[in-house]
Amino acid sequence: MATQKFMGRGQLVNRLAAQVGSKELAISLLKKRGHMNAKGELTAEGRRRNEMTAAERAKDRLSRRTGTPVSKLGYNPRTNTAIKR
Repeated sequence: MATQKFMGRGQLVNRLAAQVGSKELAISLLKKRGHMNAKGELTAEGRRRNEMTAAERAKDRLSRRTGTPVSKLGYNPRTNTAIKR
């Protein structure tokens, strides 16, 4: 899996590009989400997410969606999903 190369911090754009197939589409999605501005620079929220690992972002997504504390979540790197422990 190509995205396994981009699991660490500071790899938000590269990981998303590997997931969706192109850097241009990744940048478009990040702009739509508010993680990048029109100039292609990371916003404050984008910088915050860029400083997270893939596991931290997955746990953050599930925590926000369900209200489950991040400390109660695990991570499956093969599927890039957080799981309740």
